[in-house]
Amino acid sequence: MSKRSSRRPAKGALFTIGVLFISSAMWRLGLTASEAIALEKAPVQEATSESVATTCDTPGDLSNMLAAFKEREATLAEKESQIEKRMKALALADEKVATKLAALTKAEAELRATIALAETAAEDDLSQLTTVYENMKPKDAAALFEQMDPEFSAGFLGRMKPAVAASILAGLSAERAYTISVILAGRNANVPKK
Repeated sequence: MSKRSSRRPAKGALFTIGVLFISSAMWRLGLTASEAIALEKAPVQEATSESVATTCDTPGDLSNMLAAFKEREATLAEKESQIEKRMKALALADEKVATKLAALTKAEAELRATIALAETAAEDDLSQLTTVYENMKPKDAAALFEQMDPEFSAGFLGRMKPAVAASILAGLSAERAYTISVILAGRNANVPKK
């Protein structure tokens, strides 16, 4: 029996709370419904009295804003056109630079080939002339070396086989042989050492 009595008051409390919620909702609905009805009737009365005089005029600010937008659009279009022209000019300049760079690279390669050919030809000429002096009789070669500039003759003697160079030096005057020997000894003195 105690279980039944504890359940009834709980049902009664829930029922009371539910009734309060429903009555609150109906009371609010009644207040807002009267306001809504009043608002609905008012625009109909205003529309009938002013329907003839109402026109849709654009304010001055709106037309000024539209004019500013059109002006800005024209300015942007002009700037875009200028940028496109600059881009085309830059592309053309890039093409010209690339063409000139290719021509310079080709000319540099040709110049290097020419210099290499000239150096090879000069080296071949010196080697051949050194062989000629080596094959001459030491006495005849010594007479030629006596007439040459000491540095020039030292260059040839430095390229010759040591035995042939010694026999040519032996045929030179003592002063000339000494000068050539000093030049040969000192020509690599200024080379950097590790």
